[in-house]
Amino acid sequence: MDRTAGDKGASLNLFPPIEPFDQRVMDVGDGHRIYVEQSGNPAGLPVIVLHGGPGGGSSPMMRRFFDPETYRIILFDQRGCGRSTPLAEVAHNTTWHLVDDIERIRKALGIRRWILFGGSWGATLALIYAITHPERAAYLVLRGVFLMTQRELQWFYGGGAGAFWPELWQKFTEIIPPEEQDDLIAAYHRRLFSGDRATEMKYAQAWTGWENALASVVSMGLMHRAPGEYARIFARLECHYFRNGGFLECDGWIERELPSIAHIPASIVQGRLDMICPPQAAWRLSESWPRAEITILSNAGHAMSEPEISRELLRIMRGLRSVGPALDL
Repeated sequence: MDRTAGDKGASLNLFPPIEPFDQRVMDVGDGHRIYVEQSGNPAGLPVIVLHGGPGGGSSPMMRRFFDPETYRIILFDQRGCGRSTPLAEVAHNTTWHLVDDIERIRKALGIRRWILFGGSWGATLALIYAITHPERAAYLVLRGVFLMTQRELQWFYGGGAGAFWPELWQKFTEIIPPEEQDDLIAAYHRRLFSGDRATEMKYAQAWTGWENALASVVSMGLMHRAPGEYARIFARLECHYFRNGGFLECDGWIERELPSIAHIPASIVQGRLDMICPPQAAWRLSESWPRAEITILSNAGHAMSEPEISRELLRIMRGLRSVGPALDL
């Protein structure tokens, strides 16, 4: 989950725009090539930014949450989206492929340990990577926590959020026949992978429109039309991952494996009014994680561009500048 819509809303709070000092495309096998960039200080504290979706892609705005004099800022586009190719490809595109890709990036850049910074699906991926490679994760900064559970998917695609926005929920569901509405993820998946371009575009716009409408308190309720090809990429990848439960061994896998990263410090930033990823998951995570600190922001929703969320993320990253040596990076 998560897109970077509303970038302008946060721009006044962020560091000035910067350009990468390194851009590359890495061949990760299986026909996939991923875009990777570095900006900021080449000798600084390494932080990898994990975008949302799956399928959201990175954006230049994401560089601006970090002091470029302090941080070595690494962004990449996950398989099938952004500047990675082939676009919208789901073959050889699972959570575990992405975890392997992150490790490839770390090794290629000669980084021993780094800070993981991710929101929504990016938070999910940060947690899974840290659980898989705990020796490589120095600190986690998580926003809008999504634990990839059926309870969370049922909330957003089973009527929970729809109970608060019935008019938008009707638009999302009415294009699916009544006999298929008991499993909207599966119903949309059939259409997003129909092989007919017009059909895929139609349902991709509906899928992204539903999510976009609830992403931000500022724009809550407005169903923006995402650009057609972007919508198709985003919807296909997201639906692919959700239909497969994030390719995790079991429902609740992240919480089951959480003890393996209990020693790693973390900051969790959560909007109280997040309609996409409600605070319950973030709170549950913080209660089970001794070294995690949680901040729940009363007037914020889901997007990282929410003013309260952007300010809190900036505060955290400024604070980490002084504890860099203690993180053993």
